[in-house]
Amino acid sequence: MAPLVLRVVLGGLFVWHGIDKFDAGIDMVEQMFTMWGVPAPGPAAVLTAIIEIVAGAMLVFGAATRAAATLLGIVMIGAIVYVKADLGIISSEPMPGAELDLALLAGLVALVFLGPGPLSVDDKVGLEPSARSLPDDPAPSKQPSLAGR
Repeated sequence: MAPLVLRVVLGGLFVWHGIDKFDAGIDMVEQMFTMWGVPAPGPAAVLTAIIEIVAGAMLVFGAATRAAATLLGIVMIGAIVYVKADLGIISSEPMPGAELDLALLAGLVALVFLGPGPLSVDDKVGLEPSARSLPDDPAPSKQPSLAGR
């Protein structure tokens, strides 16, 4: 159940943030990226928003979960390096520190290691079958004992 909760909450938050980048105006996001020193701020703004929406939706449904979590993890590392590094973990500035970014990154890393869980597209299509959906192990084979020799 834990992977499902992580996937839906994290994926939903990323979809929301990606849509918000387009709603706020991708030009404004590009200006912020320029101010923060993000390389190629125009393409980076569009790519970041698209990754957040598409990979976030993939997490919600549990489709290519490990790949989606990895892509979003790269986005979060970029946010920490370019936006939050000067602020620290807890900030007294008007902009929050990196605490939320680190929490999101930790959840994404957990999904990379845990996988999607049984209630996922990955499980249903056999990409990442859960332990519950795997066939039972066949009876151990009877091998001759070497103890009597």
